[in-house]
Amino acid sequence: MPSVAIIGTRGYPSYYGGFETAVRKLAPYLVQKGWDVTVYGRRGATRLDDPDLEARVIARVTPGLETQSLSTLSHGLTSSLDSAARRPDVALVFNVANGYYLPLLKARGIPTLVNVDGIEWVRAKWNPLAKRVFRTGANLTARWASGLVFDARAIETYWQDNFGSHGFFIPYGGDVPPELPVPEGVHHRGYVLIVARFVPENSIAEFFAAVPAIAEKHPVVMVGETSYGGALDDAARELAAAHPSVSWLGRVSNHSLLLALWQHAGVYFHGHTVGGTNPALVQAMAAGAPILARDTIYSREVLGPEGRFVGAEPDSIATNILRMMDNTAELDQLARANQERAKKDYSWAQVNNDYEKALRSLLRT
Repeated sequence: MPSVAIIGTRGYPSYYGGFETAVRKLAPYLVQKGWDVTVYGRRGATRLDDPDLEARVIARVTPGLETQSLSTLSHGLTSSLDSAARRPDVALVFNVANGYYLPLLKARGIPTLVNVDGIEWVRAKWNPLAKRVFRTGANLTARWASGLVFDARAIETYWQDNFGSHGFFIPYGGDVPPELPVPEGVHHRGYVLIVARFVPENSIAEFFAAVPAIAEKHPVVMVGETSYGGALDDAARELAAAHPSVSWLGRVSNHSLLLALWQHAGVYFHGHTVGGTNPALVQAMAAGAPILARDTIYSREVLGPEGRFVGAEPDSIATNILRMMDNTAELDQLARANQERAKKDYSWAQVNNDYEKALRSLLRT
């Protein structure tokens, strides 16, 4: 039975973000395919009461520093040290910040498959030092990783052009849910939704500036937070207090509620501007949400020719959302098109299969 250590996420099962969603799907799949799977995580970041928990997945917690700048690096170090001592047949590593530890794993004879994520060193949320840390981690990843995973073709092209690196294209997947109840307090196709971490590159400030105009005609539901507190959390709180039709739910870990919010939304605004294939965008498509996305190479790649796109101006965001909300037939057509594209190109069955093939290609012979 081959063994794999999964390093660089908050653990199994966790609902924090895209990496965690991928691990929640992939780890049980690998177990069912005959793998011995260990997922490294952080204390208090997992849901051991998850009804879908696969008991054969080994969840191992290692210590780290819980700060915005050091949590990834510190947990990556302790996870890599523990994995190096246990010597799995292969390691699946998420995030180039863990590129610093790849030489350690290589010295122990452990091949590594690294999901490079997006281009972290261009994200506005990081200070200059953090950007240098990520860029150096990317250089080390390009040098020391046994294989690379790119979640978008645009990211693959970037790594080919800037690092001369090739690898596997494996995007994120989405679940097509059954018909879910309309969430309490809203009506089907009657509200505008945003689901995002509150960081600048997700167009949060621009969307917030558009909210007053939207809220005059339609309810607005905001899901997300900064995780560490800050001005954008304060702005969301103030919008909800100033406008009766605006609701701020914070971070929602109830996956069924998130799926229902996407399924019944009138318009889901996707403001992400950096990174590759965004997991929330794929899941919104699979749930059947009509989507207005920031006009980026990544959003165009995922949504395809039938996508609806907008620039950064708050007035334009509000105008486009209100126009879409006034055309119920268009909303339903967009919902169907998005869901069909998700089924065709972004299924978890294909994603999991591609990860297993990539891992098997790196097993020691």
